Amino acid sequence: MAKKIIYEASRTLMEFRLLPGLTTNETTVSEISLRIPLVYSEKSDSKYYLNIPLVSAAMQSVSGSKMGIELAKSGGAAVIFCSQTVDSQAEMVKTIKRYKAGFVKPKIVQPQMLIKEMFQIRKNTGYSTFPVVDDNFIFAGLISKNDYDISLHSECTVAERMISKESIDVGVNIQNLKEANRILLESHKSVLPILDENGKLLYLVFRKDINDHTENPLEIVDEKKRLLAVASINTIDYKSRVSALAKDEVDVLVIDSSDGHTIYQKETLEWITKNFPEIPVIGGNIITKSGFRFLVKAGAKAVKVGMGGGSICITQEQKGTGRGLATTIIDVAEERDKYYEETGIYIPLIADGGVTSTKDITIALALGADFAMMGRYFARMEESPTEKIVVNNRVMKPYWGEGSARAREWKNKRYNQVKFVEGVEGLVEYSGRLKDNLEETLTKIKSSMSTCGVRNIQEFHEKAVLELVSALSIREGKAHDIYQANDTEEKQNFESTN
Repeated sequence: MAKKIIYEASRTLMEFRLLPGLTTNETTVSEISLRIPLVYSEKSDSKYYLNIPLVSAAMQSVSGSKMGIELAKSGGAAVIFCSQTVDSQAEMVKTIKRYKAGFVKPKIVQPQMLIKEMFQIRKNTGYSTFPVVDDNFIFAGLISKNDYDISLHSECTVAERMISKESIDVGVNIQNLKEANRILLESHKSVLPILDENGKLLYLVFRKDINDHTENPLEIVDEKKRLLAVASINTIDYKSRVSALAKDEVDVLVIDSSDGHTIYQKETLEWITKNFPEIPVIGGNIITKSGFRFLVKAGAKAVKVGMGGGSICITQEQKGTGRGLATTIIDVAEERDKYYEETGIYIPLIADGGVTSTKDITIALALGADFAMMGRYFARMEESPTEKIVVNNRVMKPYWGEGSARAREWKNKRYNQVKFVEGVEGLVEYSGRLKDNLEETLTKIKSSMSTCGVRNIQEFHEKAVLELVSALSIREGKAHDIYQANDTEEKQNFESTN
């Protein structure tokens, strides 16, 4: 007989509803804060806090450098997937760190370089403006996409087409972004080279980056004012992978595994803690109290909870292992709070898998999760790495799990279960830009919190009142007993007959 049999059914997020509290002037939507720790930080470093309770999953079809940039600008984070070579993942992290507003370390070119060579760099990097320096890094000028035509000038040198230093406004030893912005405004230019007293190039400051900072007040940046970069690792090649990611100054690491309660994850956490103690690591996934204690003891600074609940995950079906996400959060959050009482150390919990709607996010937060990790939600957006396709007159984007055959193709060694898959592949309907979708989602979350009478996520944990609902209650809470025309053709037919 089994060691233990639990006869009470585990619960999913969709089975709970929140009961209202008292909404006051302090808990209106405009007053609510969604700031929450990403990982435990002894010094409470600001870069280890999210301004929105959302991160995108470490998946090939979800989290590339573009998603990493846009989510960090919006107050969240994208976990760059590790089912790729070490070099390509490190390049994604480097792209995120190089992007950020402020004082940018640019890609440089030299005067004698041919335009066609520079054009190739432009294609590879996406940059359109390059500072020109000599062998001693002395600034000589700028060249942008407006200064040449590749069909006419491919054999010309950069020196022949660049704007020389004498015609460019520069800043000398400027360390203040406001001062750089003042000079840019006075000059009517889009870029300002920052030089030292000897004329050597230090940085570039772009007007668009300053505007970005103004337009994205929730963005997450490090101590050098660069965007937050988060990357996943596995428990196989973690030594070489972590070393490369650390070199490119990754901020947080996430162990990507469907089962985190293993000796392999313990060894990975202990090695990183010993060799790179400055980089916090998120462990997981686990679904039990003992799994939480195991990972925290090994060095995890946050823990992902959930197993088999994702829209394209079939772990429960294939292996019979898993648990409803609501029950998982309730159980592990209780242990997290107990650990906090014992040690004074607060370990954030990430709800991962089975979070399919804004309602699910709010229920997960109320039950005790600090933020949610989602795949399908972000896979639908412009910033995900996949290309849009049209299927039956609908714009779609491919979406597949990291346990699927497609994700495993790059390196079978990445998975121990090489004879079967734990994920499937499908399509999701394209939903447009991340920023446009986030605005509605965050407003819904805040509205829910306002109805419950709480000002922040910590209060949500402490004051939320939830109730288990029946299947009929769930049906009652949806639109029912009316005709809904869901697509354009049906609507037109409906309108024409009325």
